[in-house]
Amino acid sequence: MPFGRSKSNANAGTELAPREPSADELRHIGRVMGELGLSAEQIRQFRLAPGSESEPWDVMLQLMALDEQQALKRLSERTAIPFSAEPKAEPSASHFYETIHPDVARQHLVGGMKSDGQVMTVATGRPLMPAVISIIEDKLEMPVELVLSPRGAVASLINRGYEQRGDLVTEIIEEMPLDQSAIESAAGSIEAGNDLLALARQTPVIRLVNMILFEALRRRASDVHVHPEENRLNIRYRIDGILHEAFSPPLSLAAAISSRLKVMTELDIANRHSPQDGQTNVRIGQKKVDIRLSVIPTIHGERVVLRLLDQSQTQLDLETLGVSSRVQSELMDLVERPNGMLLVTGPTGSGKTTTLYACLGRIDRATRNVMTIEDPVEYRLEGISQMQVNPKRGVTFAGGLRALLRQDPDVILVGEIRDKETAELAIQASLTGHLVLATLHTNDAPGAIPRLIDVGVEPYLITSSLLGVLAQRLLRRKCADCAGTGADPTTTDGKCENCFGFGYRGRLAVYELMAVNDEIRKLTSQRADGVQIREAAVASGFRTMHEDAEEKVAQGLTDKAEMFRMLH
Repeated sequence: MPFGRSKSNANAGTELAPREPSADELRHIGRVMGELGLSAEQIRQFRLAPGSESEPWDVMLQLMALDEQQALKRLSERTAIPFSAEPKAEPSASHFYETIHPDVARQHLVGGMKSDGQVMTVATGRPLMPAVISIIEDKLEMPVELVLSPRGAVASLINRGYEQRGDLVTEIIEEMPLDQSAIESAAGSIEAGNDLLALARQTPVIRLVNMILFEALRRRASDVHVHPEENRLNIRYRIDGILHEAFSPPLSLAAAISSRLKVMTELDIANRHSPQDGQTNVRIGQKKVDIRLSVIPTIHGERVVLRLLDQSQTQLDLETLGVSSRVQSELMDLVERPNGMLLVTGPTGSGKTTTLYACLGRIDRATRNVMTIEDPVEYRLEGISQMQVNPKRGVTFAGGLRALLRQDPDVILVGEIRDKETAELAIQASLTGHLVLATLHTNDAPGAIPRLIDVGVEPYLITSSLLGVLAQRLLRRKCADCAGTGADPTTTDGKCENCFGFGYRGRLAVYELMAVNDEIRKLTSQRADGVQIREAAVASGFRTMHEDAEEKVAQGLTDKAEMFRMLH
């Protein structure tokens, strides 16, 4: 925003010395800029300040002594240029990102938002730079409409814009196994640099991350851990519930890998000092895989954990999960009730949600309105309305459950009961003609009742609503090819290719189902502890997880070592 600077004719191509504006001119400018909080004297200081030509907005912010967002709002009110705290890129903005070089966009903090084919709407974090906008218009060959936004928000917009695909699902085509030579080859091709976005978009980095993801899916990993240590970078896969060390790339690749993963999940790559969570999808061949990313800062760098959910590998069938015919019969008797509450308990990662969805698969969804509220939504079933918990937008389990009750549901799945409010709402729903399925964190089935009382639920509400409690654990299955030895059955040496030498492939669940009877209701009203409730349940025919596991060991599905590991 130059003041009092005149230029010579085009043939000379030089600038004349700056002319000092008169007092009247300064007062006029002060009146024009008065709503921004700038006086005539400040305008004079602005003109003389270093950087007023190259970074006019930064200099003006210093003079106004305002935070960036407040200053942008004032500028928006004065100029009628729209303000957006969180600009978003629409698919129609693709022309901007195809035409404008990313270095130009990042240098001048200008990102495309949308276009109607005639005009391009762009967000800028550095206003008062008409020359830059003119260059953008020339390159786009169309006029530009400005939106004022904070610099951090524009930087995120630019990052997302240059990473956008026509399809939200990223296609991974690197189907070669990942080995040390492949890592070394990729590491040698990755260029060093301080620009994290440029680093994340290098072809070798993309190739390396794709290979890591492909190898995780090839080994059936549920989680990928990228763990920087003091002297090395450790990549581990969680396979059938056990972490296995897979690779140790050079520690110098840690920033490149984490930046690439954050770009894929639309996280802030510049933020390396606070935890972040993101989500994306990838497609490998015909498989569509959901990825949930968690990043936390550690003393040695960013630790990244990816949760992988291969929809094509998910078995939503009670028999496949390992539910015996006896337990299936009792469980379905409870699920087919018109109202009441069924709890599934166990630690994190024990397959509770999978079991509940297998139960929902048995429900007639054509005649019953089935709705869920979860965090996160892990499975998609036809005929079911699913709600995602989002605390940042005010969608909690309790608030979402209240909303679901206004949707005339017959069956409600609550992803997890975490507090008194959610527990009481779930019980009230079960008492008013709904069947409620929910998960709870307890060690066994009898312990669910004391846990609800500890949360703050009155015993009389539990006795009136609770139908039964199913507790479960996941045990690794013995590999069918090597019978659990881990050795290649076709040769005298070598690892079994089916289980990668681990001796186990896949998992099955062991269960205990406690149906609530009159004796258990009586003990509940007396606030009895879990031991007393267990004794009463056993007296009425309750079979424990240990008994179920012993049956599966006898059938050769798993072994005693695995049973001891999970249930001792």
